[in-house]
Amino acid sequence: MDGEERVVLTLSRAEALVLFEWLARCDEAASFSFDHEAEQRIVWTLESQLEKALPELLSAEYRLKLERARNSVLDGENPS
Repeated sequence: MDGEERVVLTLSRAEALVLFEWLARCDEAASFSFDHEAEQRIVWTLESQLEKALPELLSAEYRLKLERARNSVLDGENPS
């Protein structure tokens, strides 16, 4: 990827948490359908980057924080 232009996506913390949960759940259930191995690698990379950025994942109150994040996203409290 040397010399490739980067694309930066901005998510609120709540959006990132909700996205991570969905990605992890789909990955665990093997419910993704990939047409190419590169697509799978990108999903794993995205999941890994979110995991590193979200200390909430290790919290004893993870489920509560996830529920709050979901509600926040639905309420539009965290625009990107």
